[in-house]
Amino acid sequence: MEYKERRRGPRYAFIASAELIEQKADVRIASRVSELSMNGCYLDMMNPFPTGTLVLVKISAGEDLFQSKGKIVYSQMNMGAGVCFSECDQASRIVLERWMDEAQKEVQNQAR
Repeated sequence: MEYKERRRGPRYAFIASAELIEQKADVRIASRVSELSMNGCYLDMMNPFPTGTLVLVKISAGEDLFQSKGKIVYSQMNMGAGVCFSECDQASRIVLERWMDEAQKEVQNQAR
C-alpha cells in the first residue's frame, strides 16, 4: 500500500513541552512536541491516546503558550501521536505563526 502525504502545509522540527488533555475524562498526558505545522503537530509519548480521540493540546516554549482543540489523527504505541488542530483563539494563532516563521528562517539559515 502506498502512503499518501496528506499534510496541508510544511512542517518543521520544533522542540517544546506540551500537555495533552482528553476532555471527556479529563485525562492529562505530559508530552514533547517534535514537529509543528500550522495545522497540527507530532507529540513524542509512550502511551498516546487512540486515533480519533478529541483533545485539548497546550504547547509552551519560553514565555509563549499555544492551545487548541484537536484530534488524534494517528497513534503509534511507544512513539507518539499526530494531532490535527481544530480550534484555537486569535492569540494562540499569532503565537503559532511566529513559531512557524522562526522555524522556517532556521531551516533557510541551515541551507546556506
